[in-house]
Amino acid sequence: MKPFPISLQRCLVPLMAGLLWSISAPGQQLLDPASQPKFVHPLPIPAVLDVSEGPTTLSVDITQVEQDLGLRHPQTGAVMKTTVWGYNGQYPGPTIFARKGVPLQVYWHNRLTEDGSDTGAPLPHLLPVDPSLHWALGHLENWQTAGVPIVTHLHGGHTESASDGLPEAWYTPNFAQKGHHYVKGHPGAPYYYHNTQEAATIWYHDHALGITRLNVYAGLAGFYLLTDEREDALKSQHKLPAAPYDLGLAIQDRMFTADGQLYYPSMPEENGASEPSHMPEFFGNFILVNGKIWPVLDVEPRQYRLRLLNGSDSRFYNLFFSDAKNISLQFWQIGSDLGFLPSPVAHDQLLISPGERMDVMVDFSDPALWGQTIILRNNARAPYPFGETINPRHEGQIMAIRVSKPLDAAYPLTPIPASLRPALPQPPAADKVRELILFEGLDEQGRLMAQLGTLKEGAMTWDDPITENPALNATEIWEIYNLTPDAHPIHLHLVSFRVLNTQKFKAEFDAETGVVSKARLLGQPKHPGRGQDGLKDTYPIMPGEMARFIATFDRPGRYVWHCHILSHEDHEMMRPYHVGEMPHHMPSAHNERARVAGQEAYPAGIAPYSLYPNPGKQAISLQVVAPEKGHLHLKIYDLQGRLVLEQQHVLEHAGEHLLPLDTSSLQSGLYTCVIQFNTKTHRERFMITR
Repeated sequence: MKPFPISLQRCLVPLMAGLLWSISAPGQQLLDPASQPKFVHPLPIPAVLDVSEGPTTLSVDITQVEQDLGLRHPQTGAVMKTTVWGYNGQYPGPTIFARKGVPLQVYWHNRLTEDGSDTGAPLPHLLPVDPSLHWALGHLENWQTAGVPIVTHLHGGHTESASDGLPEAWYTPNFAQKGHHYVKGHPGAPYYYHNTQEAATIWYHDHALGITRLNVYAGLAGFYLLTDEREDALKSQHKLPAAPYDLGLAIQDRMFTADGQLYYPSMPEENGASEPSHMPEFFGNFILVNGKIWPVLDVEPRQYRLRLLNGSDSRFYNLFFSDAKNISLQFWQIGSDLGFLPSPVAHDQLLISPGERMDVMVDFSDPALWGQTIILRNNARAPYPFGETINPRHEGQIMAIRVSKPLDAAYPLTPIPASLRPALPQPPAADKVRELILFEGLDEQGRLMAQLGTLKEGAMTWDDPITENPALNATEIWEIYNLTPDAHPIHLHLVSFRVLNTQKFKAEFDAETGVVSKARLLGQPKHPGRGQDGLKDTYPIMPGEMARFIATFDRPGRYVWHCHILSHEDHEMMRPYHVGEMPHHMPSAHNERARVAGQEAYPAGIAPYSLYPNPGKQAISLQVVAPEKGHLHLKIYDLQGRLVLEQQHVLEHAGEHLLPLDTSSLQSGLYTCVIQFNTKTHRERFMITR
């Protein structure tokens, strides 16, 4: 049987999703959202890890726990606890509160074992894994016993490559299995977060190759809040609410079995497809905020700051408040993904796509609101923007807010401020313009598969050669054409970008390869809209539109860009990019599979070490292609023979390693790098130019 045409499959996706509310795997019944109480459970506030006074090192455990998500037995009303994964024993994970200029080191411990220890028996995945995807353990025949691969990405972090949480930097419990780009994670090398960026609401979540959607769905996500002197001043001037009135709201959708356990649909849509099978998108019929179904927040008659995060797999939210006695509440947006806006922007409705954050203030001080309950609602179609109308009683309701608490006079009111910061500077002139595409085709099983690529070369997979290689400190414009019928939230690791504009287009392209033969822009470029013109790391590109991003790529090494619909990201809608001089040899997935199988993966003659950029201004990295695992001892000497820098690394596997060097304390000049790896010594000269 031939697969349905793509256009017909797009129509069938929401229909199939609707059927799944009542049909599950054989023998499984699903929990009906209509059977659950709404707006009775208080909004949970995650614990806070305050590291703003560092320098600090954190140790965070990833474990399996039982948690009350608000589910109750439909007949008895008894609590039904749900098995989830959490950071430090909670879902969502604790909110990490950090400060600009105060670096942080984090050990992310994979303790998904039966006893929660490093050495316990590995747990199986909570959810059905489709091994036909390109995924972390795809090279293993007995992957079911290997343990769960995890790697934590600081989404929105201006982070070195080695600590970015790259999809192939994953590791299983006790590091028994490690990904191709694994560098850090063992006790000798914590993740390092520089915290050099301005105050922003960012977040951390799992990013393991091919199972990000499953690991995040199981609970692996949390807020990471950065503060700075500007935010301190705004608070001291009572332009921003104080801490008790500053709340993060992580919005996610889920499905549950009748006994209250997480359910993720995996029935194949195509005859002959894998079982379990990857689904093109996921839309749940339960809405959770901070890990609780349809909670309620009791507020004082004052202004609140709400940091909104869309942590869902595929669902967009178009948020609005139900009217209360003809009083129309507004969102006053004060920040986008990566920082404050120059001045607040009023919205009656707020569209937020997966991965995006929006920092808003809401004013509940009108006396007419006292005693009222206001519902935060959603009416975004699924898939967005041309999918099915959602159920207004389930997915159409997010949480309730009751104006019921007496005003605490110890905290001054904070009226909506007129301004928050000076106008954002104009981006520098671009060194290069790239033309890229978002494409949708079919995989070898006839399943929908979204991809990234270039206008001229068409759609590409994860393993295809890198096509985006910005020079270090280069500013580039990425023109991204959406050839698909979906909106795609595109996320770039490392950088903050600005959306210059969007523009409609018509294109002629090959339906199988995505190669564009002709693209014609229509009309005039359109401003992204107030509130979306700030500092961004994720932006939804609409069907039939081209969006222009501008960014400066100011850290060297390997990063990724991808759609933040997690089901798309896990099924090839993600590509690596590399900043700065490419290493002499970039091992491929084929080489990785050969290495795991014990074959020769790196041909003779490949330079095992390279320093780049060389010359470099400040951020210099050592690229290592190790023939075996071992201990690397690095020493840097100046021209007078004085030791000026020393580092040690344990390389846990053969293959490529990227080791950033902190040369910020070194002056301009010529240096010698002496690298001792196991019993062999290598010398390399490099230059620093300030």
